[in-house]
Amino acid sequence: MSVLTNPRSERVKAVRALGRRAARQRSGRFVADGPQSVREALRFAPHTVLDLYVDGSVADRHRDLVELARTAQLHVHECDPAVMSALVDTQHPQGIVAVCRPVDVPVAEALAADGGFVVVLAQVRDPGNAGTVIRSADAAGARAVLLSDASVDLYNPKVVRSTAGSLWHLPIALGGAVDELIAACHARGRRVFAADGAGTTLLHDADLTGPHAWLMGNEAWGLDAETRELTDDVVRVPIHGHAESLNLALAATVCMYASADRATSAD
Repeated sequence: MSVLTNPRSERVKAVRALGRRAARQRSGRFVADGPQSVREALRFAPHTVLDLYVDGSVADRHRDLVELARTAQLHVHECDPAVMSALVDTQHPQGIVAVCRPVDVPVAEALAADGGFVVVLAQVRDPGNAGTVIRSADAAGARAVLLSDASVDLYNPKVVRSTAGSLWHLPIALGGAVDELIAACHARGRRVFAADGAGTTLLHDADLTGPHAWLMGNEAWGLDAETRELTDDVVRVPIHGHAESLNLALAATVCMYASADRATSAD
């Protein structure tokens, strides 16, 4: 296998360009950077992986991933450290990068599963928050995650890294106005709970039995009154100390685990 050594080659430039949203949309490709993301892509959705790039100087460290890729008959490209640095925008590349096809599904497909809970992100803009919510949703057993229009791009490299591989574990749907996503949840028999500091229902008092959805608002302004009116209840996480509020991703995690614990108790 030949080694890629030219960081200015067209191939390398094309992969690097996927750090920009316009290039991702034009090509229908995105980058998964680092062993955790690459491993989960190869284990759970190898059909979405197009090319694998491995830094030859650390290839032994990622031998299991290379073997997974070869078993799936994927293209594996060995490259030198300079090329690896040119492929991604991270300050300290982890030595392995995959170029992948999008994994999102239509809203109807994401909501097809019965029972449990789903998460709807309403105009969430911070990549780290969006990725962490997806990771927490996976850990808490959510059926799906829906991102409204005007939310951060799911395939932003920072979002992908923040999911720590959960991007390939559960259905994720993109687009649609917030009111349309709420209506879609209602149409599937899911009550919708707005998680918001304006709520009068405390989390431990919320009726989380039966299929439902958590609606999480923008980091800066939360959910407007009109949107809250469309939901079945507005729920707030109690603050027992002096903190003004919780970070979006942390609040979402607390709410999702409350749903998971309620489901376990019901069983």
